[in-house]
Amino acid sequence: MAFDFRGFGESPAPPSPEHSDENVRFDVLAAVRYLREHGAQTVSVVGASFGGTAAAEASADSAPGEIDRVVLLAHGSSTHPELIKGRKLFIVSRYDADGSGTFRLTKMREDYKNVSPPKRFVVLAGSAHAQFLFKTDQGDRLMKVILQFLSAP
Repeated sequence: MAFDFRGFGESPAPPSPEHSDENVRFDVLAAVRYLREHGAQTVSVVGASFGGTAAAEASADSAPGEIDRVVLLAHGSSTHPELIKGRKLFIVSRYDADGSGTFRLTKMREDYKNVSPPKRFVVLAGSAHAQFLFKTDQGDRLMKVILQFLSAP
């Protein structure tokens, strides 16, 4: 399932006053719970950039076993990385920098140090950010890494 966060993309509803960047995890959790209620045996969450931060926060707030795997593609820093549940895959390009010029690799390594196993960290060549990595020479490798992670027993 792919969705737009409330008030983003093609979502018709503007975010409510209490719906902020810090609360987008609730949209992720709503999607996860919808899938579970409709028969999904496993649920993996894949988020890139802003969506990766939302995925990390949703996993941290989820009930045990609610989210099985989390793919964080060039996400921002998580509030409580030690609470992220399930198997975790962190992916970033080596020279991907945020607006202040800080490499996301540095921030992601901090989160990675604080998450419990099972976990994996992949650093790709280049400077492309998040979903834009798919349009680079690293796109095939990125897709292969994600698919292997999601399909592993």
